[in-house]
Amino acid sequence: MVLGKVKSLTISFDCLNDSNVPVYSSGDTVSGRVNLEVTGEIRVKSLKIHARGHAKVRWTESRNAGSNTAYTQNYTEEVEYFNHKDILIGHERDDDNSEEVFNTIHSGRHEYAFSFELPQTPLATSFEGRHGSVRYWVKAELHRPWLLPVKLKKEFTVFEHIDINTPSLLSPQAGTKEKTLCCWFCTSGPISLSAKIERKGYTPGESIQIFAEIENCSSRMVVPKAAIYQTQAFYAKGKMKEVKQLVANLRGESLSSGKTDTWNGKLLKIPPVSPSILDCSIIRVEYSLMVYVDIPGAMDLFLNLPLVIGTIPLHPFGSRTSSVSSQCSMNMNWLGLSLRERPEAPPSYAEVVTEEQRRNNLAPVSACDDFERALQGPLFAYIQEFRFLPPPLYSEIDPNPDQSADDRPSCPSR
Repeated sequence: MVLGKVKSLTISFDCLNDSNVPVYSSGDTVSGRVNLEVTGEIRVKSLKIHARGHAKVRWTESRNAGSNTAYTQNYTEEVEYFNHKDILIGHERDDDNSEEVFNTIHSGRHEYAFSFELPQTPLATSFEGRHGSVRYWVKAELHRPWLLPVKLKKEFTVFEHIDINTPSLLSPQAGTKEKTLCCWFCTSGPISLSAKIERKGYTPGESIQIFAEIENCSSRMVVPKAAIYQTQAFYAKGKMKEVKQLVANLRGESLSSGKTDTWNGKLLKIPPVSPSILDCSIIRVEYSLMVYVDIPGAMDLFLNLPLVIGTIPLHPFGSRTSSVSSQCSMNMNWLGLSLRERPEAPPSYAEVVTEEQRRNNLAPVSACDDFERALQGPLFAYIQEFRFLPPPLYSEIDPNPDQSADDRPSCPSR
């Protein structure tokens, strides 16, 4: 029997978003299909899938053990988040000589669905760093008798969501620093820096509004600047390896001696970057905003304001204050649209009560008992007459003022 040839083996995911990019979170169900295309008939022992998620750290350092001896120290660490295996065709038996364990697949295209659930516990966001990574993938393996297996691996992305609408990430971040320059026995005036941002949490694509004041009382020309840095920290065998990368920066105007500069919400946009990773034991990804003064010939004066890059953007009513103020603003806008500049006069009496209704309601009511007979007296007639008297004519001027206009107190000057 002539065995057919495997033309292609592919993996496709049932994406949960409109961009057709396989992105999942903890607790989600990952589903998809293994697509197999063959030309001719083949016998298959098994078609398996293996899904795994893990964080891995690795770096090397050179060590000197003596004058003529050197060696390399390896640092590795791994954390596994899940490990799932399933068989789509066949079974676990490895007996190649057993004909009854083989499955026949005819020529053409075939699809085999798979599905598994990610753990409910927090997962680390997918990440590729200098000395480590967090990866999630699905691997398909086609095993045939007396032939090498056909394997294919395809990665998918996991986001551990960070909601920046939490109170701790909505709190403002601020700081103040001062530096005095010295040159031998001469001391110049200080350089002071104060900076503030509205909150700690942001999402990629947002712009950070920076409020800062820089005062240069030194004798040098200085330049205020700001930058966003990403810090990658890798942990293995009790050691830490750190990598710091510039993400975005901006430059202010140069300040000569005795000058002051104020930033009233200078914008620094966050480019597409990986979210912060805060819950992984071997990899951490953190961000900070550095507002600093570049001083030629001396150490820079800088402020570090911590940032958290999240995945869930700021809600329009992210804080109670903004919610109340926005709702009040909306209510005032609605009132402005519904109220006219001048009030309308009420309808006339004739438009509400006709003469026939008035006469009918003034007609005597037949007495039923002593109480009703008592109501037929003059008091009842007055009450009925009062109910249907026309209202007073509408006027914007009070016909009976309590006091003349001259006697009214005047508004104090402002």
